Amino acid sequence: RKEANEMTVRLGQIMHVNPNYYDEYEKRHSDLPVKFPEMKKALKEAGAHNYSIYLDKKTGTLFAYLEVDDMDKYKAIAEMDACKEWWAYMAPLMDTNPDKSPVTFDLPEVFHLD
Repeated sequence: RKEANEMTVRLGQIMHVNPNYYDEYEKRHSDLPVKFPEMKKALKEAGAHNYSIYLDKKTGTLFAYLEVDDMDKYKAIAEMDACKEWWAYMAPLMDTNPDKSPVTFDLPEVFHLD
C-alpha cells in the first residue's frame, strides 16, 4: 500500500479462485451492479476507484488493484450487510476465511511510475 497523494491510497492484493469457477467468478463480477447495487454504491461512497481484478488461469491467482480515497470508509464496508451478502455469494468460488471474506494477501508497493 502506498499513498499516491495525500488522499488516495493504492492497494494491491492477491486472492485465489478455484479452477472450475473462473467463468462464474467473472460473470458474478459482471453482474455486481445489477444484483448487488448496494455493494457498488458502498465502494463508490468510500472513494474506491480504478478497481481491477486480474486472473492467472494457470494458478487461479487473482491480483486486485484499486485506489481508495478514504481508508476508514473502505474498511467499514466489511461490516455492511451488502458486503457480507456479497462474500457469501462469492464464497463457493474462492478461498475464504471463516466469516466468508476472501483470503487476501496485501502486497507492499515497491515501485510506482506517475
